[in-house]
Amino acid sequence: MIGAGLAGMLAAAVLSDAGVDEVIVLDRDELPDHPGHRRGLPQGRHAHLLMAGGIAALEELVPGVRKRLLAAGAHEIPLNSGMLALTSEGWLRRFKREGPVMLTCSRALVDWVVRTAVLDQTRVEIRRAAAVGLTGTAQRVTGVRTGAPGEEGDLEADLVVDASGRGTRVVSWLDALGITGIRERTVDSGLVNATRIFRTPDGAERFPLTIVHADPFARRPGRSGMVMPIEDGRWMVSCGGTRGGEPPADPEGFLRYTLDLPDPVVGRLISGAEPLTDVHLSRSTSNVRRYLEKSARWPERFVVLGDALGTFNPVYGQGMSVAAFGAQVLGRELARGGPAAPGLARRVLRGAARPVETAWSMAVGQDVLYPGVRGGRPTAADRLVTAYTRRMMRAATGSYAAASALWDVTSMRRPPTRMFHPSAVLAALMGSPLPPSAEPPLTPGERELLRSLDRTGLPGV
Repeated sequence: MIGAGLAGMLAAAVLSDAGVDEVIVLDRDELPDHPGHRRGLPQGRHAHLLMAGGIAALEELVPGVRKRLLAAGAHEIPLNSGMLALTSEGWLRRFKREGPVMLTCSRALVDWVVRTAVLDQTRVEIRRAAAVGLTGTAQRVTGVRTGAPGEEGDLEADLVVDASGRGTRVVSWLDALGITGIRERTVDSGLVNATRIFRTPDGAERFPLTIVHADPFARRPGRSGMVMPIEDGRWMVSCGGTRGGEPPADPEGFLRYTLDLPDPVVGRLISGAEPLTDVHLSRSTSNVRRYLEKSARWPERFVVLGDALGTFNPVYGQGMSVAAFGAQVLGRELARGGPAAPGLARRVLRGAARPVETAWSMAVGQDVLYPGVRGGRPTAADRLVTAYTRRMMRAATGSYAAASALWDVTSMRRPPTRMFHPSAVLAALMGSPLPPSAEPPLTPGERELLRSLDRTGLPGV
C-alpha cells in the first residue's frame, strides 16, 4: 500500500478483511501520534466535509468509525436545518424535515481516527519509506521500489495499491514498465484557499455552519467563505477565491475579504473572535484526471485509488467520499476472487473510476465557468446543464422537494441523475413557493447572537 492517507488506510482495512497474510502501508511522512498536520497532505489545513454518502461508506469499511469521530469532537450537521447557505440564487431556507447529515472536523482528525481504528482492528503495518517506482513488467507488477536515489530497495508484494494522493508518480512509473500514452487532463480555476482557526465564542457552540458560496455565473472571479465547527471548541474559517479574486494571507486583509463577500455574515461572526493560528494559504487546488482505466494495457496485481486516480477542487468536498467509494469497489472485487484473481486490478480500476468521473464532472462543470480558468471551456452540454441547475437552485431557496434533490446529490448519497427524477424536475419547473430571503434564515436567538458577536463597527471596516 503506497500512502497512509485516507484512501490508503481504507484500502489496507479492506485487504486485511480479505484474509491477506500481511498488509504493509508505506508513507514518506513521519505520521503523528495525534491529530496533526503533515507535509504529504497539502490541503490538510483547510476545510474538509465528510458527506453522508462518504460517512456510510466509511462505516461499512471501518465499523464504528463514525462513533469514534463524534467522540473525538467531530460535529454532525443536518444539511436541511443546521446550515446557513447563500447560493448564487439566494439563501437556502432551513427545513425541519429529515435530511442528510455531514460530519465536520479537521482533516487531521479524520486521518488520525481512521488510521488508529484500522490499526486497532487489523494487523496492518505502517512503515516510513518513500516509494520511488514499481517492480515487474507491463504484464504484472511484483512489488515496490523504495528509498532515496542510490539506496533503493525492492519490496515484493502480491498486490500493490497506489493511494499516494495528489502527488502520485503513477504515470511515470507505468511508463518505466512500458505502458505509455496515459491521458491526463487538468482544469485549474486558480483557486487559492485561505484558512484561519478561531476559538468558538461563548454561546456560539450551536451556531449553524455558515457558507457563502462562490457564484460561477457572475462572469467574475469566484469568492467564497465558510465558518465550520471543528473539534476542541474551535471554528475553522476558510475562504476561497478563483483567479483574480484570491484571498490574502494577512489577518486584516483576511477579515476584509470575508466582509466583502456577497453577504458579510462570515466576517461579522469572526470580527470579535479570538484567532488561534495565522492565515494559511494553499494553491494546490486544480482538478486533475488520470484516465488510467482507459489504458489499452494494464498490469495484473496493481490497483490505483483515491486522488492518485483523480483529484478535484477541494471546495466541493468530494475527495474523502470518493476515496471511500473506491475502497468499497476493491472490497467487492476481493470478495469475488481474492487478490490473485485474474483481471482484478483492471476491474477495480474501472469500478473506482466511476465515482471519480462523477465527482470530476460536477467539479469541472462549475470550474470552467470562472474567468481565467485553464484547461477547459464550457461546452453546449455544460451550458444546458448549468441552466437547469440554476433553475433547480432557485427553486431550492424555498422548495423542500428541490432542496432535497440538491442535498441528495451534493451529499453523495445519490448520483446526479437524482436531479432529473420526475419529482425534482417538477419542483424545478414550479419554482419556489416562497419569496427569496434577503437575509440569512436565522432564528431570533441566532440573530441576536450574531449582533452580539459583530465588531464590524470598527473604523475602516
